[in-house]
Amino acid sequence: MAENRSINKFISDSGLCSRRQADQLILEGRVRINGRVAKKGERVQPGDRVLVDGTAVDGAGEKVYLALNKPRGIVCTTDRREPMNIVDYLNYPGRIFPIGRLDKDSCGLILLTSDGDIVNRVLRATGQHQKEYQVTVDKPVTPRFLQRMQEGVPVLGQITLPCQIHQTGPRSFRLILVQGLNRQIRRMCEYLGYEVTHLRRVRIMNIRLGRMQPGEYRELTEQELDTLMNTLAQAADDTATDVDDEE
Repeated sequence: MAENRSINKFISDSGLCSRRQADQLILEGRVRINGRVAKKGERVQPGDRVLVDGTAVDGAGEKVYLALNKPRGIVCTTDRREPMNIVDYLNYPGRIFPIGRLDKDSCGLILLTSDGDIVNRVLRATGQHQKEYQVTVDKPVTPRFLQRMQEGVPVLGQITLPCQIHQTGPRSFRLILVQGLNRQIRRMCEYLGYEVTHLRRVRIMNIRLGRMQPGEYRELTEQELDTLMNTLAQAADDTATDVDDEE
C-alpha cells in the first residue's frame, strides 16, 4: 500500500521518470488521482489510484540500479521511436531509464535505474561527480594540447572547468571531468584542432566499468550503492544548474 507521498515522488518511485519529469506530466494534465486531474504538490494517500496517460502507476516498486557497457550506436533515450534506444537494447524485465547520457558514437559506462529520485541528484553533484574517459584522437598529442585541455577551453559559450588529463600513448589520453556539457570532450578537442576517433567512459563517480564486455550489464554492488548515496548526500546542498552529462 502506498504511503502518504507527494504526487511527483510517488511517480518517480514507480520508476516511470524523475520528479522533475513527473512535475511536467502533472502540468500537462496527464496525471490523475482517483479519476480527477492531479495538481502539482498534491499528496497521494494510501489506497489512492494514480494514472499517467491512462495507465496505472504503482509507487511501491523495488528500485533497480544497473551499470551497462554501452556499445557504439546505442542511443541513451527511452523514446521507443528511436530504433536504437537503450531501453529496447537492454530489454530489462522492468521499467528503467538512463542516468545522464553518453552519445551515440561513444561507448562505455552508463548507469540505469528505476529510481527517479537519483537522476537529478547525480547530475547535480557538481564537483564530486567525476567521470573518467579513455580518448584517442586523430593526430599526436602535444604538451600544449594537454595544458589547454587541463586549463579549460571555450565550449558552448563558456570555458570548461579545469580537469585532470594524463597522456597514455602518442594519440591517446585519460581525462577526468567534473562537468558534463553536451559532447564536451569532442568539442574541446575540436576547438584545439583535433578529432576524437574513439571515446570510452570507464568511471562515473565511484562506479567503474571494469572488465564488462560491450553490451554486458550488472547490478551495482551494495558497497558501490552505499558509497554513491553517501556522496550524493554530501552534495545535497549544491545549487548548480542542470548539466547534460553527455559525451
